Amino acid sequence: MLAPKDTATRERRSLDGLWNFMLDPDGTGRRDRWYEQLPPGAVEMPVPSSYNDVLADPAGRDHVGDVWYETSFWIPPSWAGRRIAIRFGSATHRGEVWVNGQPVAVHQGGYTPFEADITAVATPGEESRVTVAVSNVLTWQTIPPGYVEDTAGGRRQRYFHDFFNYAGLHRHVWLTATPTARVEDITVRTGLDGADGTVSYRVEVAGQGAARLGTQLSLADASGDEVARGSGPEGVLRVESPRLWRPGDGYLYQLTVELRDGSTLVDSYPLAVGVRTVEVNGARFLINGKPFYFRGFGRHEDIPIRGKGHDDVWMVHDFALMEWVGANSFRTSHYPYAEEVLDYADRRGVVVIDETPAVGLNMGLGGGIFGTQGLPTFSEATVNAATQEAHRQAIAELIARDKNHPCVVAWSIANEPESDTQAARAYFEPLAAQARALDPTRPVGFANVMLAPPDKDVISDLFDVLLLNRYYGWYVDTGDLAAAEVHLEAELRAWAAKHDKPIVMTEYGADTLAGLHDVVPGPWSEEYQAALLEMSHRVFDRVDAVVGEQIWHFADFATSSGIMRVGGNKKGVFTRDRQPKAAVAHLRQRWSQAP
Repeated sequence: MLAPKDTATRERRSLDGLWNFMLDPDGTGRRDRWYEQLPPGAVEMPVPSSYNDVLADPAGRDHVGDVWYETSFWIPPSWAGRRIAIRFGSATHRGEVWVNGQPVAVHQGGYTPFEADITAVATPGEESRVTVAVSNVLTWQTIPPGYVEDTAGGRRQRYFHDFFNYAGLHRHVWLTATPTARVEDITVRTGLDGADGTVSYRVEVAGQGAARLGTQLSLADASGDEVARGSGPEGVLRVESPRLWRPGDGYLYQLTVELRDGSTLVDSYPLAVGVRTVEVNGARFLINGKPFYFRGFGRHEDIPIRGKGHDDVWMVHDFALMEWVGANSFRTSHYPYAEEVLDYADRRGVVVIDETPAVGLNMGLGGGIFGTQGLPTFSEATVNAATQEAHRQAIAELIARDKNHPCVVAWSIANEPESDTQAARAYFEPLAAQARALDPTRPVGFANVMLAPPDKDVISDLFDVLLLNRYYGWYVDTGDLAAAEVHLEAELRAWAAKHDKPIVMTEYGADTLAGLHDVVPGPWSEEYQAALLEMSHRVFDRVDAVVGEQIWHFADFATSSGIMRVGGNKKGVFTRDRQPKAAVAHLRQRWSQAP
């Protein structure tokens, strides 16, 4: 799905701002036709944002079910005769949309965009109203999964991921106008042929008469000078001696796609293109044919008050902090991030492992964090064929949205799923194949949990890279870094012996209370976090198959409450408001010396 842009043939208007907002604790909104008009008592809610922390009311933070958003907008008279749509960057986790009381869209999945054609229900030159019901409910058949239980305090959402279940309209909302005959989608794949770069493209068109229009393409460098030209819906552009997109140098060309009726321009769409290659060769991860070592973090879209609401200020600051500390990469743990984040990573030359929202597919992770479930992960009553279909949709929508970003070098289709049973293999084998079929140009992986070491895991052979989450020195060998060092190295060498594949450490670290210090480093102190990271890095440097380290976590973040989570997860090397802990000094020294 193409992101909204202003061009010679397209216009967009932001619908961000303060919307009318109501909780629907009794689930009566549809019965009472709130989509025609919200009842008295609505408050104002900023869009984009999570609603949970904005209002000083536990009813909002702990709400389970629908919430309702409503706002009015004007369509310019000049948009008459064009295709008019409304586009949501996300609605977490399910969005249902009405315009002027008419249903126009339903979308399940909280982290990918969707749009509705509203040409037939909204009139240019007149005021219209949009209403959205957003549900935060997770079930066994959603990605991520969960279930709702009735308690003495009311309905409670149970979920199996260790971050707070923020909900709402988290990303930008756009009103768009395009020609009725238009560019619908563009797929670009880049390569190298000797000294030349190649840009393979496929253009999809839609709308009455679009198929008879001519397709023209022009590729320009960053100075605006044309370097290649083509025509037709599919083809290959060649770029002599291209400047490659590479880590630390986000050089971008601009591909302009035009639909023309003879000499008349019908539609135009620009797309940023980074010429680069990605390849796995044995245990090496290659970008542009050169070995690449991942330095960086697992991260969350999580900031005070806004929750998961996208904010350009925080985005730019977070990238500045990552670059300051020497990071060159991150993983979108555990869901696709806002499109603006990937656009920025493209421009900054920051490498991204892009992950689906499939977190929590593992009932073995009971105990202190989530409580003991006593349930099978895969069964007709829990994660089943319908869940797998939702997972397929999540993979397809992730790749469809992010396939053209040069910053994205690998897909992660799940975080810490059960992967040591035959039921897991039956579940994941078709999903791995689907991801590879949808995009054969990037490696595919999943983040492996500590419960599935190499002698138990039965699905890693289906994937191209090994993404490992390990907490030696924290959840095991707590406080004993000497034992942790031995055990971590032994496991990594076992993985390297079993699979000739690159290993990226996608999680490792320790909860750390900012300001807690120890002469003899003990768990939760800043000194212990630094010592654990130093120990881990010694091990990584001794195992040739390790091609990357992404610490858990960039910054402290909100979680559900529990005896192991005091004010959230504290594994960040920065606090939630982005102040550095002592470990940052070690990282800056290590990563500044890295090639």
